[in-house]
Formats: sequence, C-alpha cells, structure tokens
Amino acid sequence: MDERLLFLGVDGGGTRCRARLTDAAGTVLGEGVAGPANIRLGLDESFRAVLDAAGQCLAQAGLSFDDPIIACLALAGASEPANAAAAQAYSGHRFRRMLIATDAHAACVGAHRGQDGGVIIVGTGSIGWAVLAGRNCRVGGWGFPASDEGSGAWLGCEVVRRTLWAHDGRTAWTTLLRNMSQEFGSDPHAIVRWMGSARPRDFATLAPLVVEHASRGDAAGCELMRLAASHVDALAAGLAAHGARRLVLAGGLAKSIEPWLSRETTVRLVAPAGDALEGALQLARAAAGVMGAGSRTDVRGRYDNRSGG
Repeated sequence: MDERLLFLGVDGGGTRCRARLTDAAGTVLGEGVAGPANIRLGLDESFRAVLDAAGQCLAQAGLSFDDPIIACLALAGASEPANAAAAQAYSGHRFRRMLIATDAHAACVGAHRGQDGGVIIVGTGSIGWAVLAGRNCRVGGWGFPASDEGSGAWLGCEVVRRTLWAHDGRTAWTTLLRNMSQEFGSDPHAIVRWMGSARPRDFATLAPLVVEHASRGDAAGCELMRLAASHVDALAAGLAAHGARRLVLAGGLAKSIEPWLSRETTVRLVAPAGDALEGALQLARAAAGVMGAGSRTDVRGRYDNRSGG
C-alpha cells in the first residue's frame, strides 16, 4: 500500500454532510461538517457540501486536494441507480479516486464493522438496510413524500396535515397543533404557501416539536410518535425477513423513536460498533484493496429488495 494515500469518508444526508480524513494507518487527520448532500435533490449542491467538508478536513491536516485522496462519498439518494451513476460521473470532484455509496450502506458497514447485520436510519428520511453475506438488502427509503415514513420529514408533514385538519374542525386542537398553527401566524393559507416550496429538511425541522409535545402527553404528539414507530417496526420486520438478526437504530431521531418501538423490534437492537463515517472509510479502503482484518466488506455487493420496501 502507498503510505502517502489519504482516505476520506463522507456521510451526506438530507440535513448535513460530515467528512473524516485519515492517513493510510487509519489516524484521523481532520473532520468537517457542511450543508445537505442528498443527490436526489441536487447534485451540484451536494458536491459543494462534500467539497466544503473535505476542504475543512484538509485544512486541519495542512494538506490540499493535490494530495492522493481516495474518497467514499456515502450520500442520501445514491440508492437510486440513476442518481448514483450521475454522481460517479460528476466531473467537478477533486479526488484521485471516488466511490459513490449510499449513506445507509456506509452506516450499516460502520455499525457492524463490515460483518453481517442491519441498520435502520431515522433522520430527515428513513430506510432499512442490511448487508448479509455480501448481499445488500433494502427496505423503504424511496424518498419523501412517497416514502420515508416515520422520518423527521414525515413527522413534520403529518403534524402540518393535522394542524390543517384542526383548522377544518376535522380533529381536536391540542397544544402541539395550536403551537404549530402559531408558527404560521394561525393562518392555514400560510401553511399551504410554505408547503409549496418546502424541502424534506424543512419538514424535518418541525419534528422536534412533535417529540417534545409527545413527551408531555400531548394527544396529537403521542399519536404521531406511535405511528412513526409503527413504520420503523415495519422496516425492522422487513430486514428480519431477509435474515438480519442484529439491527442498529441510527439517525437524528433514533433516540426519540426507540421508546415507542415494539418489543419485537427492540429485542433485535444492538449498540453500533461504529458510525457511517467509519463505514465510508472502510469502503474507501476496500476500494483501494486495503481490507481490515476479519472484514467481509464488499464494495459492490449484491442487491435484494424482495421485501417490497
């Protein structure tokens, strides 16, 4: 292995992009954080965030993009083949070699250190992913608003929906719904105007209000958290049907949603061995032919979505 090689792992989601740079020995040289990197919603915007976060890493290390960098960009939206192909062909990157992976795949590799297992990500979006004997299994995560149930974006959309119901008299007002209405000047038309241009991360900014009010026993908040948990339970059941015995719950809403999950789901949960950045770095090293001891990581893998998710 060329000891001059640098490895960059990037975890890009709908809200933010994180990056970590290491040397060939695995020593962390720098970390960075930038804006969202969901390539389904914007390739140029995503790569601006990636290069921003990567630049922060390099600046901390006293290095530059002229150095030999092998990067694994684990990005939201990369689970769709056309999006991944467009990202892989992107000419504006500045790396010696670039591998595009999904954020879910990297999270799964990091969570289980390349061994078999599954991960459920509940953040701006939601998805279930497992790596089993080199086979990648996916459940859900097809993109908001058609999919990503139980996620922050989904919670935000559902609380806005119920606020409009309350304005109609179709559901009872609760403290959560009144507070949500006040966020828009108690004007349902303002809600509709906002929704017309809101992106998933905008809806997700409303999720903490749901979590907070649910913790206080608000009827609407509790209903939404129960519904969100039921969708996460369905992701877990889908992964279990593929044979994933160990599951890691990850993402910004993971801790908030866990108390609402069913017993069938929680008994499968294990603590993560690492995060998505570690998974992305492991994939980058695998792409360079530098496999860790005992690792079973397959950069390409085989894909199976027979669960219908």
